[in-house]
Amino acid sequence: MEREERQELHRREQAILALERRGFPGPGAKERAIREELGLAPVRYYQLLNALLDDERALAHDPVTVNRLRRVREARRSER
Repeated sequence: MEREERQELHRREQAILALERRGFPGPGAKERAIREELGLAPVRYYQLLNALLDDERALAHDPVTVNRLRRVREARRSER
């Protein structure tokens, strides 16, 4: 476990966080970027993103984005 914590994020994980930092002009633009830039289906992208939000390496790499997304996730969970 210690070795895993010291490891840096993989390129794809960094790309997911970078995509989350961007703004998108309209509906469908983000999903199009997910497919074209990352080669992922949006469902898989969101699965990977959700796992990243619980990864301390992601928090260390981009604390602003990860904390913002954690707040959004918690708000959605409490609405249910």
